[in-house]
Amino acid sequence: MQFLDLKAQYKSIKKEIDQSIKNVLDNCNFILGPEVEKLEKNVAKYCGTKYGIALNSGTDALLLSLKGLGIGSGDEVIVPSFTFIATPETIVNVGAKPIFIDINPETFNLDVNKIEELITKKTKAIIPVHLFGQPSEMDKIMKIAKKYKLKVIEDAAQAIGAKYKNKKMCSIGDCGCLSFFPSKNLGGYGDGGMVVTNNKNLARRITLLRAHGSTKKYHYQIIGTSSRLDALQSAVLSVKLKHLNKWTKARQKNADYYNQQFKNIKEIETPKILDNCISVFNQYTIRAKNRNQLQKYLKQNNIPTQIYYPHPLHLQPVFKYLKYKKGDLPETEKACREVLSLPIYPEILTKNQKYIIEKIREFYE
Repeated sequence: MQFLDLKAQYKSIKKEIDQSIKNVLDNCNFILGPEVEKLEKNVAKYCGTKYGIALNSGTDALLLSLKGLGIGSGDEVIVPSFTFIATPETIVNVGAKPIFIDINPETFNLDVNKIEELITKKTKAIIPVHLFGQPSEMDKIMKIAKKYKLKVIEDAAQAIGAKYKNKKMCSIGDCGCLSFFPSKNLGGYGDGGMVVTNNKNLARRITLLRAHGSTKKYHYQIIGTSSRLDALQSAVLSVKLKHLNKWTKARQKNADYYNQQFKNIKEIETPKILDNCISVFNQYTIRAKNRNQLQKYLKQNNIPTQIYYPHPLHLQPVFKYLKYKKGDLPETEKACREVLSLPIYPEILTKNQKYIIEKIREFYE
């Protein structure tokens, strides 16, 4: 059994993928070009936005969004500690300061009730992370952002297709950031990412930033970088995008099955999805009593699991200079001790899910 079986996914669409890659090789147009433009248009449409700017990673999507919105030295950005390092890392890399916020224990997303107490004159933006495919409470976030004139960058690296009150993630804030890392619901065969937005000026600025600040060869308007999604990755992703809704439904079905089977196991807390929200379950993450022992037991029975994330970012050595102490973000710290993610990929066999459930029951008996 695998935690994520990318080979099974490839086999299911092999002919389409191989032909799409062959077309790129035949045309020998590898950097930007028609394949990339096609993907940008279709992903933006999928997310309910006007513009898409394809980049070479989800990390760069965050970084160039911050730069594009003019956030830099001396600014503060509110961000959850319970996330991947890329989110606060990019804040630091533009010269700003991450202000870590605790999470809602039910959703693992930032606690909207704690935002205002963290806002200062230096605060310029909020980055809600739609963790594990679960939408953040965007109405409340946008209301606060409007009140204090803050920018909102949606980190939807794990949440393409997720909905909040029938609005797709990335279409509510100033922009949304996607990752096409292979393990994502829409994953490439290497690194990749995209910013999607309804803001024409922001889209134009990020387009400049990704190509050394240039729209015409050897003519530079701003200092940029090299962050272009290549045509081969775009070709793969365009094929996969056609299947994304089907795969999302399979993930949701697998999550429902887990939920039903775990109902009577009191030591397990299943994911809580808020009203008016639709999760795409990039991960199926439970809270588990005696988590470490459970994970060890499952491994002994050849069941792969993952812990996202075992160590709170605000307590990591890299952020020591921010002077956070143990206990400052209690819900984040508690989640790091309790969460465990189980296999949920679309192609997982029901018999494998049954085996996982059986062994978890066995552990707690």
